[in-house]
Amino acid sequence: MPIVVVGGHTRNIGKTSVVAGLIAALPEQRWTAIKITQFGHGVCSANGEPCDCETADHTIAVSEERDRTSGTDSSRYLAAGALKSFWVRTRQGQLAEAMPRIRQLIAAAEDAGGTVIVESNSVLRFLQPDLSLSVLDPSVTDFKDSAKRYLDRVDALVMPEGADVVSGWEGVSARLLASKRRFAFRAPQYCTQELASYVAEELARCSAPAAASGR
Repeated sequence: MPIVVVGGHTRNIGKTSVVAGLIAALPEQRWTAIKITQFGHGVCSANGEPCDCETADHTIAVSEERDRTSGTDSSRYLAAGALKSFWVRTRQGQLAEAMPRIRQLIAAAEDAGGTVIVESNSVLRFLQPDLSLSVLDPSVTDFKDSAKRYLDRVDALVMPEGADVVSGWEGVSARLLASKRRFAFRAPQYCTQELASYVAEELARCSAPAAASGR
């Protein structure tokens, strides 16, 4: 079963919009969407603001989204057409504790014949997805350590129209960025037809050997 991971170098640059756009553009994938948020000291790593991500027992929490209208990221997945949507919260540096539950969600999606899309950088430490995208905006200087750590495993970059790879990010290889395939967007349209076609082709490619072996 295909797995797509969408990450990004910082917050508020369109990661959720890219995920929702892909879900809407490719309904045949029967998406299960997973949002992973890591928290610490009462602050959400997703947006740097005080939040309620932190669970009562300070470990992990996994909740299924059922409201398409609340405006939360997981709700936006449902509104875009995901069959299932989940929000996983875990303390920073402790994503490993949540992985057994995440793998259960992936297995359930596989049983249903669907595709999983995960919004996260750090999950690349534990999963080998079929496709990994990273949303980058050169106008924003912040670059998360988690995004740097797994940048070499990213298949393609999604960037604002007119943006170019720059070397202004400390510790980030401009050469590595330049070697990646890039897709441009113009907000509020974060998922272009070109990007959707690329994802569809890559998912078809990775599914082909499994289909062939079943004959």
